[in-house]
Amino acid sequence: MSVSNSDVVAQPTSFAFSPDNLARAQTIIGHYPADRKASAVLGLLDLAQRQSGGWLPRAAMDYVAELLEMAPIRVYEVATFYSMFNLKPVGKFHIQVCRTTPCWLRGSDDLTQSCKKKLGIGLHEVTADGMFSLIEVECLGACVNAPMVQINDDYYEDLDPARLEAVLDALARGEKPSIGSQTGRQGSAPANGQKTHAAEGGGQAGE
Repeated sequence: MSVSNSDVVAQPTSFAFSPDNLARAQTIIGHYPADRKASAVLGLLDLAQRQSGGWLPRAAMDYVAELLEMAPIRVYEVATFYSMFNLKPVGKFHIQVCRTTPCWLRGSDDLTQSCKKKLGIGLHEVTADGMFSLIEVECLGACVNAPMVQINDDYYEDLDPARLEAVLDALARGEKPSIGSQTGRQGSAPANGQKTHAAEGGGQAGE
């Protein structure tokens, strides 16, 4: 059973930063000139989303708009443009499958299908227990280690369906899987383990 992310969502009637987050917000605003504080909108929306449990209620967007002296519609425009902002509740572990060309060529469709089958949900849905949600996104900037997914703030790279399912199982058990490459390679080192530019036959590449 799943909960569709297209279902009508009960919106809270009010929002305000906690004292700690208000202090963080003022620090973010302080990074910009007084007459350019609207530039802090991304940072404040991210802060509001984290306080709200991973999504942005309209009340939170209105609060940010008031704090930054922006028209609410300008804040809505930002929140609806970036896939990093969720306008409806998501799971405790929000899975974002990169589907741009390098990841697609390396099997991102298989990752999406594996998640759907394992979790029993479709795109933009949340598992009934509230643990997992699933979306597809455009390039996440880890093309050299494709295919990859982002789960909350963490990147899991060099995936195939079995490796991704192992990550999900670990999260479900309350464990913290290793982030980065799931094949054990260091950074973006060659996938075949090669460490030199030596050509086949013992000669140097380019000879």
